[in-house]
Amino acid sequence: MRHTLCVLVENKPGVLARISGLFSSRGYNIQSLSVGETEDAAVSRMTIVAGGDDAVLEQIRKQLDKLVDVIKVVDLTAEAHIDRELCLVKVKAGPGQRDEIQGFANIFRAKIVDVTPASMTVEITGAMDKNQALIQLLEPFGVLELVRTGAVAIARGAGRALGA
Repeated sequence: MRHTLCVLVENKPGVLARISGLFSSRGYNIQSLSVGETEDAAVSRMTIVAGGDDAVLEQIRKQLDKLVDVIKVVDLTAEAHIDRELCLVKVKAGPGQRDEIQGFANIFRAKIVDVTPASMTVEITGAMDKNQALIQLLEPFGVLELVRTGAVAIARGAGRALGA
């Protein structure tokens, strides 16, 4: 099962290393990690996507809660939430292939952001599964380069999952 954790942390040097070390010390892989300042410059928000069973993730959540620099941890997995990631996919594209690539991009509401004589770069923003589906459709053309931001997530509705 894929879990989406949102972690509020103090915006200080070394916090990211301590948190990622917590995962690696337990042999647990982070599938996606995105970090940025919140509306308060003293606080950063981490969105961590990791696969695994509920028991192991609950232990990691408890360990995160014990870290001094961690303000709050919320597992959004079971809650209604929105998650998105940005991907840039550079594919081989001769003149005869561009219409087909553009067609796939249109179906997924992606954008063509660069065209050269031998390639096209597609930008897609959406849920990780949706983005992966487009990447799979583009693979037969020859993916030259792929960049993914990692997921960011937020609870649905008017409330704030991580509190005030």
